[in-house]
Amino acid sequence: MVNKKPDITTEPTPVADNAVADDAVVEQIAAHYEAIIKLIGEDPTREGLVKTPIRAAKALVYATRGYRQNVNDIVNGAIFTHDGSRMIIVRDIEFYSFCEHHILPFFGHISIGYIPDGKIIGLSKVARLVDMFARRLQVQERLTEQVCAELQKILSAKGVIARCTAQHLCMKMRGVEKQQSVTTTIDYNGIFASDTTLRNEFLASI
Repeated sequence: MVNKKPDITTEPTPVADNAVADDAVVEQIAAHYEAIIKLIGEDPTREGLVKTPIRAAKALVYATRGYRQNVNDIVNGAIFTHDGSRMIIVRDIEFYSFCEHHILPFFGHISIGYIPDGKIIGLSKVARLVDMFARRLQVQERLTEQVCAELQKILSAKGVIARCTAQHLCMKMRGVEKQQSVTTTIDYNGIFASDTTLRNEFLASI
């Protein structure tokens, strides 16, 4: 059987902005947290934990807000005409995400370069795109690929490249417990796929 390439569709199933933020939904999530606290052997009624379920529920909603964002709102028309064709690089954009296998955090930096073809994007929008994809249950490999694919789609750029470096708590605080482990992923499309010199220029610049 041929392995199907994972879907990297950039638009999640639409969810109304107020659906998860609704108090009733937050309370449902909090009820699950309370049950988990009991299952691990703690007392959710003791002073330090009384408000933990609701706090944790609100934190989870915030940390996964990427599901309730969309590209059009993020870009918000910040696409501009540009006649140049040299590489543009935004370095060291920090991000925070959750590993979809253990729901433990992973975090790090991603640097993105692209070669425009008549259009450029506002610099802050690049960082906001990273956040949109990071603030979901994720794997680093997909995150890197989605950022590349979406930026190329928005700009019809000649090519986009990204290098992502992250630390994963699922590697550090459980399992193999390798405290110094760091994971790096690289993805690219367009002219970067065929031009080694451009890839090397990008990597040297970051």
